[in-house]
Amino acid sequence: MSRQSLTIGRVLGIPVALDYSWFLVFVLVSWILGRSYFPTEFPGWSPFWYWAVAVITTLLLFASVLIHEIGHSITARYFRLPVKRIVLFIFGGVAQIVGEPPSAKAEFWIALAGPVTSFILGILFQWLTGFTTSLPQLFAIVKYLAMINIVLAVFNLIPGFPLDGGRVFRAIVWGITKNFRKATFVAAGVGRGFAFLFIFLGALQIIGGRLGDGLWTLFIGWFLDNAAVSQIHLIEIKTALEGHRVAEAMSRNFTTLPADMSLEDIVRHHILGQGRRYALVEEQGKIIGLVTLHHLQQVAMEELASLTVRDIMLPISDSRMVTPDKDLWEALELMDAEGVNQLPVVSDGEVVGILTREHLVSFIKNMA
Repeated sequence: MSRQSLTIGRVLGIPVALDYSWFLVFVLVSWILGRSYFPTEFPGWSPFWYWAVAVITTLLLFASVLIHEIGHSITARYFRLPVKRIVLFIFGGVAQIVGEPPSAKAEFWIALAGPVTSFILGILFQWLTGFTTSLPQLFAIVKYLAMINIVLAVFNLIPGFPLDGGRVFRAIVWGITKNFRKATFVAAGVGRGFAFLFIFLGALQIIGGRLGDGLWTLFIGWFLDNAAVSQIHLIEIKTALEGHRVAEAMSRNFTTLPADMSLEDIVRHHILGQGRRYALVEEQGKIIGLVTLHHLQQVAMEELASLTVRDIMLPISDSRMVTPDKDLWEALELMDAEGVNQLPVVSDGEVVGILTREHLVSFIKNMA
């Protein structure tokens, strides 16, 4: 579990997590459905039924979003791309696929799989409405889910990167130009165009007196613009790092701590005293592990004096390592895939340096 999300289980072996923003949107959607949508569409129910149906519908809505992301994940696995996890958050969900698609064909089908899945769900729920007309509450649920899944599919097919439609568009441009970098810039540019359109429409809604709708539309536009800009920056970073090796950016000066040092001493002298966020652990002149600020954060304050570095360190044999000749971009992808901020650098079985995200940032700045 990360500090930003709560892991709730696995589907097909893929961890599923709820970002903390999900709880906010869950309450908001339930409120809108229970206070506005269902009372307007289905008058005459008791308050209990409005709220019960609203909560059940919201849960099934996010189950539909999860199935949408599973569609992406299954297709990504078909093209041999690992899926780190699926996260549900304020804007829906995202399947965190490790690495870029190996081809335009793979990109096309991975991106298209989500909207197709939502279309199928919409058709399925629409079919179920014919069997639920005698059960008003159940009919209301499946009717809404039929409509919202079709809306989600259509919305995601907007050719604005990084929406699914934008990724489909990038795949087409990639297939035509044979240039992934150019395709990303084109798709991101189109994505920013749609983002500005949403911002403009949101402003018009606010001027027209629809404050709530306008703010939400503005928020979507802002999110799409930031996501598109992030993709542009990512490609710029990839371009800057490709062809360069770990040895060019790593540091050969790294801090080592004795394995029997108390955690209290680490906090006092190395974390608070010098602001260090990681250190290698040494015993009898040999590097045996890695300890990070994250490891320390898992320890209760009252245990700091009784525990040593050895008790919480990650054994060096269990940590992901790189060699000095590894491509820098591949090293950054490894950090992202493993969710770590530093990688020990090993040559001939010996630790010769450390590579961190800060080293990569400094390397790029020095190249500019």
